[in-house]
Amino acid sequence: MGALKPPPSQRRLSERGWTILLGMVVLLVTGLSYLRQNTAWFARDTALVDATQLSPAMVPLVTGDEPVALLFTRAGCVVCHMIPGIPAAEGRVGPKLTLASNGPKRLADPNYGGEAKTVHDYIYESILSPGAYVVPGFPDHVMPRWYGQKLSAGALEKIAAYLESLSD
Repeated sequence: MGALKPPPSQRRLSERGWTILLGMVVLLVTGLSYLRQNTAWFARDTALVDATQLSPAMVPLVTGDEPVALLFTRAGCVVCHMIPGIPAAEGRVGPKLTLASNGPKRLADPNYGGEAKTVHDYIYESILSPGAYVVPGFPDHVMPRWYGQKLSAGALEKIAAYLESLSD
């Protein structure tokens, strides 16, 4: 007959078991630390985004040849904005980009200080001159002023066409 095992409440981890458990804890802590420092989605979901710390070198040139979802991801829009139909675009730092609904309201706002006459032009203006109108409830100087330098004309057009088709 085999040796009797103690009941589960009296079993103890062996030295090897403790080593494995400690290794798993170290891996978990290291992995979470890496995610916190190196992934936009973690920062976005934990409200740690500081868009003022972005620099032009951190954002690749977006050509407009990319599929729409990849275009918004590469441009960094997903970090700060909610964009329906774009996976991972659940940011809360900037306004929700449903501009078929919200664009006309913003253009009609007495506080609007830009020059756009159409929603399409408003989208361009919001990217190229983000201070022309700051949506109430959102901070000014968060949208980088240099963003237009990282988007080709094709990318701007694709962004505008997509956003002006979205409504709540």
